[in-house]
Amino acid sequence: MLCYRSGNNVVVPWTISSAERHGLAGILADLIPEPVIAMNVESPLSAWQQAVEQQGFVHDPAQWQAVQVLQRCHEALQQGSREVRGVYLWGPVGRGKTWLMDQFYQSLQVPARRQHFHHFMQWVHQRLFQLTGTTDPLNVLAKELGKELKVLCFDELFVNDIGDAIILGRLFQVMFDEGVVLVCTSNQPPEQLYSQGHNKERFAPAISAILKHMDIVSVDGTEDHRLHPGIAKQRYWVTGPGQPSVMPPVFAELTRGQAAFDLPISVGHRSVRVVQASDTVLWCNFHELCEQPLAAGEFMDICDRFKVILLSDVPCLSAEQREGKIARGTEDGPVKVEAGDRELPQLSRFDDSVRRFIALVDECYDRKVPVCIEAQVPMNQLYTQGYLEFAFRRTLSRLQEMQLQRFGTNQK
Repeated sequence: MLCYRSGNNVVVPWTISSAERHGLAGILADLIPEPVIAMNVESPLSAWQQAVEQQGFVHDPAQWQAVQVLQRCHEALQQGSREVRGVYLWGPVGRGKTWLMDQFYQSLQVPARRQHFHHFMQWVHQRLFQLTGTTDPLNVLAKELGKELKVLCFDELFVNDIGDAIILGRLFQVMFDEGVVLVCTSNQPPEQLYSQGHNKERFAPAISAILKHMDIVSVDGTEDHRLHPGIAKQRYWVTGPGQPSVMPPVFAELTRGQAAFDLPISVGHRSVRVVQASDTVLWCNFHELCEQPLAAGEFMDICDRFKVILLSDVPCLSAEQREGKIARGTEDGPVKVEAGDRELPQLSRFDDSVRRFIALVDECYDRKVPVCIEAQVPMNQLYTQGYLEFAFRRTLSRLQEMQLQRFGTNQK
């Protein structure tokens, strides 16, 4: 679901079909309006003060600094200032960056969109495909965004794909030129985005644009707010060799009164085998969801259809990194040539599966869909060595939060 903001602190949610999310329709075609929901958030500052004074939030100096910057941006937008600086919140996992951005977003009275970053990039790729043959399609796309909205809020800005890096190298600049104000969260400072990627110089203009048009705020407090007390709800089990699986009774409890089946389901353009499934619960093994060529679009589709995901047979994902190889075109031959040298990342044998696992958890977390996992090792031993170790920290933090009863209780 995308939420567009209209005046007077009112959220106007719009439901978007999975086909449209996968880019098979136009940008805003076939939108079905849902009932308008009134919001009580007046500003980022008032929301934060209310949370500290009335909801038991911990007073965090790092959050307080971020709130002041967000408040300044909010006031400039309210006053209709012509040039408004965006806000880039970065820091370790669990520091409340997403919560802060959401309070900012909910208080806006100008047209705005809030999306997970990989949702936005999927839309960008599809829109560029639709604009094939158009002169300067990135400029056209940026002008469309500028006409549609004033503020774009990203959660989890993280770039590891060369295609995304090349597009963003120019897209951010033309978006800023069209007056779009960007507010985003990330686990990395701007200078470290795509720092180890291929042709990283192609992403350099995006970093320059961020530094020029956004206030950079480090939210690096000592508090991990995701671990604050709450009623525990176990959704992660360790099952050793020869031990019976815990998943059958878990599935039976979650699907009580529902018809279950074990036939393959269609996800996007692929067929996925299930252990069992119902109208609301999907149970698959790790191999089927994370070792098959599925991508973010398929995981979006899964979260559209199911309220809980069960994932069994999850192995230890750590493995020794293999030496990075030099990639050359066939025309380079066996000899080293300056133009042809491209060193590949030092991946381990599980890293492709780990990428999909991270994408699955990200999508489920953003959509408030609990993931119940049965693994061979404890959660903190799932992935301790590999090229994706930094990115997996966020995944681990999100899995830890899923062990609380409050997670997923406010699904839309």
